[in-house]
This record gives sequence, C-alpha cells and structure tokens, in this order.
Amino acid sequence: MRYRERLQARIAATGSRLCVGLDPRPGEGGIEAVPDFLKRVVDETWQHAAAFKPNMAYFEAMGLRGIEILEKMLGDMPSEVPVILDAKRSDIGETQKYYAHSYFAHWKVDAVTLNPFLGYDSIEPFLAWEGKGIYLLAVTSNAGSADFQQQTLADGRSVFELVTALGERAKGLPTDVGYVVGLTNAAGVLAKIPDAPLLVPGLGAQGGDLAALAAAARTAPDVINVSRGILYADDGSSYGERARSWAARISQAYEEPVA
Repeated sequence: MRYRERLQARIAATGSRLCVGLDPRPGEGGIEAVPDFLKRVVDETWQHAAAFKPNMAYFEAMGLRGIEILEKMLGDMPSEVPVILDAKRSDIGETQKYYAHSYFAHWKVDAVTLNPFLGYDSIEPFLAWEGKGIYLLAVTSNAGSADFQQQTLADGRSVFELVTALGERAKGLPTDVGYVVGLTNAAGVLAKIPDAPLLVPGLGAQGGDLAALAAAARTAPDVINVSRGILYADDGSSYGERARSWAARISQAYEEPVA
C-alpha cells in the first residue's frame, strides 16, 4: 500500500484528519519523566489521530537521551497510525541518502518533512522507498513565509510553486510527495497547490482558520496538526479529550456547507 493510500484509509476509518504533534518539553520531572509523558499522550490520543508527528528539535534538545527516547517511542507506536517525522532535513544528495536510511529503514517512520531548497537532487534519495511519503516545505505557518516562499518570480509564479513542481516531477516514483502548507497562510495559496497530501500546521496556538482549507474541497488525505493544544492546554481535560475535541472541530469544518 502506498503512503497516500494508508493515510487515506486511516482518515476513513477514524473520521479524523487530526495529526497529533509530539513536542516534549521536560518539566518538573526532567528528561526522565518524558517517556511516561509521551506514552500517556499516545495511549490516550491514538484512537482519534489520523497521524502522529514527532518533532526532531524537541528530542535533539534533550541530547543523546532525547534520541534514545525518540527511538524507543517510535518502536512502541500503534501500528494503525502513520508517523510523520518532522525533521525538515536538507543537504546534498549523498548526505540525504543517510538521512533517508535512518528514518525509513532504521526508525521505520512512514513519512518525513524535508526542506527542498537545495533542489530536486536533494530530495531524490527519499523517492525510491515503497510505501513511504515526504512532505516538502511549501508555504510554512510563520510570518517569514512571506520573505521567500510567497514572493513572485519574473514569470508570474510564486517561489512555492517551484517547490510543488519538484513534487510533480516525482510523480510515478515509489514515494508519495506532499507539502507543508501552514493554515495561517493557506487562504491565498491553496488554489495553486496540487491536490497532493498536505501536512497543515498552524491550527490552535498559532491561530489558523480551517475555513479556507475546508472550502478548497481537496480530495487528497490532508492532515491538520495540533501540538500545544493537546499536550499543554491548561483546561483540565485529558489528552484524549482534547484530541477528540480537536478531531471533531476539524471534521465539523469539513462538513459545513461552503457559503
């Protein structure tokens, strides 16, 4: 089964497009409390999750112990839920071969985020993996997206359209290519984004609005990430209750008729 098909099947089975972001921040218990924290989050949320998205930065910030925690967590993840490793790697092709082997062969994640701005040969080592996916940074959720990604070129295209051209070039290869499109910046760009899987950050703490994404009537298996709103919301609810609430909110937005 291709990555896109597996993700689509998970969305259909759960009725959820929620991607649960795993961004551990050691608190009073320190680093050694993180594994139990992550286990509770995963155990309570997986039934409501279309995907999980561990962010490498939070694990790397804990040093070698953080990498050990990540590796153990990945080995224990529920097999029903695709895992998107948020690594945003970018390097020359020879180095990218080793990143691809690490993530797909060793850690066995289902997909990974990549920074595509070194060009097609920098993503090529990721494209021969059956059943796997990559998400290229296209229009991110931060304000700085306007500095480069949304700039207009002399031929009338935006820079992010050069990114989507890389994905179109990779069609027919074993690995599925999708894009990272921030919800905070989605309204003005979705019409120019191919109907490929999207990983959509920016909902919740960043204030993104689901209306533009839902109105686009895309058929691809898009997933919407929520991290802080599930892991760190100070609302007295459990992780599972928060995940169920966010999943329902996302589903409702997709079901509401477009005016």
